[in-house]
This record gives sequence, structure tokens and C-alpha cells, in this order.
Amino acid sequence: MSSLTSKHCLPCKGGVAPLTRSEAEELRKQTPEWKLSENGKKIARTFKFKNFKETRAFFEKVADIAESENHHPDFEVSWGSMTLTLWTHAIGGLSENDFIVAAKMDQIA
Repeated sequence: MSSLTSKHCLPCKGGVAPLTRSEAEELRKQTPEWKLSENGKKIARTFKFKNFKETRAFFEKVADIAESENHHPDFEVSWGSMTLTLWTHAIGGLSENDFIVAAKMDQIA
């Protein structure tokens, strides 16, 4: 199994099935801080920071990754924390792309 951080997101136009819960759990082993939603269709992680300035700086790095991979999380930004949620909108669930982006975000945290 190659590392998720060495991969790049592939364009997804839909028409493919989302990952099953067991497939998502297998990939989540490489991103253990991310939580799988109850319905198994999304992953999320909350990152904590000392202050808003650190939160903002992390946001900029995350945005750069999202743009370079053309795969964008939902952001919930608060003072000293940020929650990111990933899923592949085109298929209504998770794809490997979500875990690739999650692993790259873990790298910069």
C-alpha cells in the first residue's frame, strides 16, 4: 500500500460508487485522527491552535493543498480551532481523494 501523501487526487465526475464503510475504515488507518461520520459518507477532524493567528495560517496552508489537489474541504473556523470535513460531492460519499487530502493536511498540522 503506497502512502496517501505520495498520491494526487483524480478528477471525479460521478458515476462511481462511494467507498464502503469497510474500505473507508481501511484508508482511515493512514489518517487516524479523522473521524468517520455515522453514515460513513464523510470524514472530519478538528485542529486546535493557540490563537486565531495560528488558525488563519493553517487555513492558508490547507487552502493551498485543496487548490493544488482540486479537492476542497468544508471549513468551520473558530478562535483557536478549525474543523475540516471532507467528502466527494459528485458521488455523495467518500473516495480515496478525501483520504489523500486528509493525509496531506495531517502532514502540515
